[in-house]
Amino acid sequence: MAAATVALVSFRLGGPDGVSVEAAKWAGRLAALGFEVVTVAGAGPVDRLLPGLAIDATAPPAAAALDRALADAGLVVVENLCSLPLNPAAAEAVASARRGRPTVLHHHDLPWQRERFATVAGWPPVDRAWAHVTINDLSRRELAARGVDATTIPNAFDIDAPAGDRAATRARLEVRPDERLLLHPTRAIPRKNAPAALALAAGLGATYWILGPSEEGYGAELARLLAEAPVRTIHGWPTPPFPERWVGSVADAYAACDAVVFPSSWEGFGNPTIESAIHRRPLAVSRYPVVAELAAHGFRWFPTDHAAPLAAFLDHPDPALLEHNHELARRHFSLAALERRLAALLAARGWMP
Repeated sequence: MAAATVALVSFRLGGPDGVSVEAAKWAGRLAALGFEVVTVAGAGPVDRLLPGLAIDATAPPAAAALDRALADAGLVVVENLCSLPLNPAAAEAVASARRGRPTVLHHHDLPWQRERFATVAGWPPVDRAWAHVTINDLSRRELAARGVDATTIPNAFDIDAPAGDRAATRARLEVRPDERLLLHPTRAIPRKNAPAALALAAGLGATYWILGPSEEGYGAELARLLAEAPVRTIHGWPTPPFPERWVGSVADAYAACDAVVFPSSWEGFGNPTIESAIHRRPLAVSRYPVVAELAAHGFRWFPTDHAAPLAAFLDHPDPALLEHNHELARRHFSLAALERRLAALLAARGWMP
C-alpha cells in the first residue's frame, strides 16, 4: 500500500555526522517524491524525540511510545540503527515494531566492518517485508553472502552548491594569503587517521585543519598529536565572537583550504571524496576498501603517504584535473540521481505515495 508519510529513524539526526547528513538528503528527495517526512531519533533537533533510541540510552523506548511516534508513517527508513549494534535494545525495539511493515534499512556500516563488532552475530535483522539499502557495493555483496538481498544507493550531493567564502574564512582562521592550508574534513576518531594527515601536512609545509569534534574517547590523543605536530594546527571552527554573526559552513571550509586529506582506514563511503570534487580542491586519499569503487569512475587523486605529487600540483595547479573530477561527481553522485534511485526502489515495492 502506498505511504504518504515516511519516518526517518536513527540514534541521532540533524548533526554533522555522516548518517545525519545523508539522512537529510534522503529526506529532501523523499519530500520531492511527494512524501510527508518526519524525523524520529534519540538525540538531535528532530520532529519526535525518543531518548531511548540514543546510542548511550540505558533503556529502549517503550513499545507504546515507539508505536505512537510511528503511527502515521506508512513507510519507515531506519538509518543505521539496525545496522550497527551500538544500542542493541533500541534496534530490537525498532525491528519488533516494524515486523511485516514497509521499512527500508539504510545501512551505512555493518558490524563485521568494525573491529570491535566483528564477532557480533545476528545482524542486521531481516524481514520479508523490508528492503535493505547499502551505500556501497562491498556491503551489498557481503550482505548477499549472508543471505540478505540489498540495493546499492550511493551517497549523493548538491553538485551546484554555492561556493564558500575563502577570504573571510581564512581571515577568521588567521591563515595568511600565502599559507598552505590542508583540510581534514572529518570527526576526530581513530579510524580517520590523524597521524597520516599530519604527516602529509608536514611534507607539504601546510597548516593542518581537522574540522570535526573528537569522539569515541579520542580527545586526549588528538590533543597530544596536535601539540607535538611540526606544523601549525587548527581544530574545529574559530571561536566567536566576531564583529558580525557568522557560522562557518562546509562550503567555507573547502573554499578556505588549498587541498584536502582523507587518510581513513575504513569508510562506508567517504563523503570528502566527492565533496572535494564539487568544490574543486585536490584530494589526497588512502586506499580504504570502498574507495576503489569510487576511484573506478575515473577520479584523479593523490596519495596520502607521499607528499611530492600533491606538492607538485600545488606548485603548478592543473585546473583540468579539478574540472574532470567535478564532472564525474555531477554524472554519478547528484541529488537528481539519488531521487531516481529512490523512486525506482520504492516503485518496485509499491511504496510510492
